[in-house]
Formats: sequence, structure tokens, C-alpha cells
Amino acid sequence: MGEKLIAGEFDPSGRRRQRVRLRQCLDGLGRLLADKRFDRPQNLMGLEIELNLAGPDGLPRMMNAEVLERIGSHDFQTELGQCNLEVNIVPHRLRGSVLDQLSEELRTALSYADRKAREVSAEIVMIGILPTLTASDLGSANLSYDDRYKLLNEQMLAARGEDFLIDIEGRERFGYASASIAPEAACTSVQLHLQVTPGRFADAWNAAQAVAAVQIAVGANSPFVFGHEVWRESRPPLFLQATDVRPPEIAAQGVRPRTWFGERWIGSAYELFEENLRYFPPLLSSGQDEDPLRVLDAGGVPELQELALHNGTIYRWNRPVYDVVDGVPHLRVENRVLPAGPTVTDVIANAAFYYGLVRALAEEPRPVWSRLPFAAAAANFDAACRHGIDAVLQWPKSGRSASLARTSAVRLVREELLPLAASGLDGWGVEPADRDRYLGVIEERCKLRVNGASWQAAAYHQALDGGLDRDAALAAMTRRYCALMRTDAPVHTWPTDLSG
Repeated sequence: MGEKLIAGEFDPSGRRRQRVRLRQCLDGLGRLLADKRFDRPQNLMGLEIELNLAGPDGLPRMMNAEVLERIGSHDFQTELGQCNLEVNIVPHRLRGSVLDQLSEELRTALSYADRKAREVSAEIVMIGILPTLTASDLGSANLSYDDRYKLLNEQMLAARGEDFLIDIEGRERFGYASASIAPEAACTSVQLHLQVTPGRFADAWNAAQAVAAVQIAVGANSPFVFGHEVWRESRPPLFLQATDVRPPEIAAQGVRPRTWFGERWIGSAYELFEENLRYFPPLLSSGQDEDPLRVLDAGGVPELQELALHNGTIYRWNRPVYDVVDGVPHLRVENRVLPAGPTVTDVIANAAFYYGLVRALAEEPRPVWSRLPFAAAAANFDAACRHGIDAVLQWPKSGRSASLARTSAVRLVREELLPLAASGLDGWGVEPADRDRYLGVIEERCKLRVNGASWQAAAYHQALDGGLDRDAALAAMTRRYCALMRTDAPVHTWPTDLSG
């Protein structure tokens, strides 16, 4: 988002003008899809990770500007909160030893960033929600020093017209009212990109939606919200509520939230962008007056900046992305389901599982989404967020039966989905040794029923049982997490003893 942004126009005539511009973009996208002018993907994938900053005491540090200045690399960027950074790994082709290459590049980048952060008494932490964050840490004063975040905050607050209400009930209940979108900054994720042709987009997106629940079940790493133990993966409910511009009375009428799982399987990427325009008023504008159809008539490729900007303020867990690179348009599925961490090895294992599964499921002659009702996929996602690796999910029975079976996530993964993921990685041409190493991490998590969330909870309760109060136990657990994260030993091997 390097372009200059302006506020959305909330007067009726201004809103109509913006909707006209978005409709023009949508018409341009439709023409492009019909003309088949998109880049032919060469198995390209991309990886982004949002990070936290903490001190040696385990408490958050609001100093991303100072850390970024020392890092001095365009691979690292700001995120919403001053306690956040983001690292971007250049796109790779999904083939050969790509998984080990990604692992090495990520370890090198994070090690360098961590050394620079330590120069100002901070540390890089890969975790879904930093357990020691408190509500007072995330107010509007702690948004990053970037006009886009200030503008987005102002527009979302204006659209809502009242404080954002955070109310999450799990093992404990946590609630408070926020006068800004800053609580969203607590949620740090891994974003997995997959470039696809328009003709393959729907299959890839539907496959990603179908497996979102199992991604969460095996990869959950966010059991604490502002010091309270709630869901095993608490990012989705927190993100939804922190960005919910619907006043309660509007939400009660069935208006969709901007953080959204979705409500149906799709037949094309166009359907998702059309839903964006139909359901979600624009919040920001690029100020560009591009006429996409005129650009197409002249033989050019439209940037569709208004469409892309609007899409970026709608937080689907699997988001469609339109982009233009070197004058050639392309489409990506952006998978935003996973929390950051715990280790580089865990992140790459999660990525291997996802890319393998999406390939295998998208190529099945009788795809899973033809047998799994979308409502069941959405219910699976909710169950996985609540219960993590102990979730019970609905999945189509094998054979020709159209019925669903309820099965534990770990059994589903071990008996059905890991073999599919392996065949999908084979289809990409990934080295068998890489395939087995990283899918083996997923299998061991399932055998032991241990992921980042279960480790955090177990270590925290051990600290409580040892006599520490809540705040001290959270800080001790976070310090131990940071130390073990740096070993790169996968989380299922971590001891819960905090004395190490």
C-alpha cells in the first residue's frame, strides 16, 4: 500500500461515486477474466509472517520504528501496532527443495532482525497473540506511525459510530470496549500465497476453505487474549470484533462482518469481488480515476487499485488477490488462517501441509466441497478455533455416501489428510525428503496432541501451580517460549518445565 490514500466519502453522493468506480473495476476484472490475459502461474507461492516485539522480560515493546530503522531492509515492514513487524519472503516455485530453502531464508532473516532488535532491548517473537499484551497496550496511541493506519482507524470508527466491543468467552471470559481498532494488532499471522489461473482459482479457494479448520486444529497458537485464557485459536474472534464496523442493531439484522469466513462455495474469483461490492461499503479510496475498460480497449492492463484497496479492507480468511506484475495480471489465493510461530520448522510444516492438501483436493474428481455443506465447513472452523487440536470435525464419509461423519481432527489428519498432502506435494514436485520431514512434524503433533496453543496453556498452568500469580505466570511462560522458539525444535518436542 505505497499509494497515497484518502478517506472514503461518507456523504451519499460521494459513496455513490466510489461504488461507480468499484463497479467499473469489477467490469474490468470481468473483461480480463474472459479475455484470458492472466499470467500462467509457474507453481509460485509466497510467504509473509507478522511478528511481535517483546523485551527480555517477556513484555511487549512498542518500538517497531526503531527496530525497522536498524534492520534497514525492505523485506521487513510495519504492521498495525507499534509492537508489530512483518517479514516478506520473495516468491518461490513449489518444487524441489523449496521447503528447506524457505526454512533457511526465514531463519536467516529472523536471526538478523532479532540481532538488530536486541540493540534496543527488544526481541522478535513469532506467536499468534503475545500472552503478555494487555488492553491498555493497544489503544490508538500505539498504532504505527503511518497515515494509512490512522486513516483506516478513523474510517472504521466513523462507520461504526461507537466503541468496538470485545467479548470472548472460552475457558475464561474477557470483555472490554475499545475506542480504536488497535486490538486487531494483537493478532499476528502467517499468510500463504498461491498464484493460480482464473480457471483453477475456484477449486483452489474452495479447497483452502474446506481445510481451514484442520489448519487451525493442528496449528493453533493463540490461547490468550490480554491475559485471559479463552479459545485455543483466539485470533479469529478477536479480529472479527476489533474490525466489526456494524453497530449491534445492524449486526442483528444479518449484515455481514468485514472479517468473514464466507457463506458459500464459489465458481469463480469474480464472485468474491462481486460480493465485496455488494455487501461492504468502501472505507478508503486511492483517489485514482482509472477507467479500466478504456485501458483494456487501448490494449493495456488496468491496475484496478480501487478494487484491490477495497478488497484489502475485507478480511476473509482465504482472500482473493488481483495484482499486476511487470504489466501482466495475475490472481492469488491468500490463505490468512494460520497464527505465526511457534518456530520456523513449525511454520514450514504448516505451509507444506496446506500446499499439499490444496493441490490434492483441488484435483479430486469428486471434490470435497461437493460433499461437504458450506455451513459444516464454517462450523468446523469455529470448532477448531475453540478447541484446537482437541476439536471434533464433520467430514464426508469415504466412498459414494453423501453423509457426514464426526471425527477428531487428529484422526482425520493422520488417516486421510496427511496422505493427501503427501500426494499433493508430489504433484508439485517437492523433494520426498522435504515432504516427509515437514509432514512428519504435523503427524507428531497429532500423535502427541501438542501444538503451540496446548503448550502455552500447559506451561502457564504449571507456572500457576508453582505459585506464580497470573501476570508472572504469563511472563514466565512467554520468556520460556521465546527461548525455545530460538532453538527451532518443533513445538511438540518442547518441555513444559519453565525452569530450563
